[in-house]
Amino acid sequence: MAAGEPLVLVEKVNKRFGNLQVLFDVDLQVARGEVVVIIGPSGSGKSTLCRCINRLETIESGRILIDGVSLPEEGRDLARLRADVGMVFQSFNLFAHKTIIDNVTLGPVKAKHQPKKRAHDIGMELLERVGIVDKANAYPAELSGGQQQRAAIARALAMEPKIMMFDEPTSALDPEMISEVLEVMVELAAEGTTMLVVTHEMGFARSAAHRVVFMDAGRIVETASPERFFDHPETDRAKNFLSKILSH
Repeated sequence: MAAGEPLVLVEKVNKRFGNLQVLFDVDLQVARGEVVVIIGPSGSGKSTLCRCINRLETIESGRILIDGVSLPEEGRDLARLRADVGMVFQSFNLFAHKTIIDNVTLGPVKAKHQPKKRAHDIGMELLERVGIVDKANAYPAELSGGQQQRAAIARALAMEPKIMMFDEPTSALDPEMISEVLEVMVELAAEGTTMLVVTHEMGFARSAAHRVVFMDAGRIVETASPERFFDHPETDRAKNFLSKILSH
């Protein structure tokens, strides 16, 4: 693949749920090592766009390429492509009946046929990295929400994805737990991980993003560096949005 080609390419993507159109001709690129943060009001299509990128939702028209490869419809090729896209959701989606280390190693062993010993060693390293290695043998219910979300991040990283996508990863957390998850995300960004993040955390967008993408009503309205977006938004919709959230 030629240098300079984006790792994620979204072109003219349209998405409907029945009669309701939720994405309108969306164009987006994410370069390798880039951290792109998508913000916007509720219902603007941010989460739907994420779900389309890893094919949890189908699209009506347009195209989505991951590392130069078009999203397959289904089957093994889709599973292989999904393995390249790590996904962290609002809800942690951990298997309640499995320990944290088993949650982290399940994907590499089952999907990537990694030897169990190697998967375990890598899993423990990742739990160390996200600060919960002491919880490796605990069950999800024994962890706080912040710890469960960090376990979910470790689980996604265990698949060695080309890009990490976060869909409002802190919105289900109590306020005191938000910072511990954002700290892990800031470290990942600093290490050069390619990231696409949907979030309401403006501090994270300002400090960790290379680019901020503002969505409203299913369209990308504005794209800019964090400094430019937060200090000099160009569109009235962005100015209105920022005036509401930054005044609280």
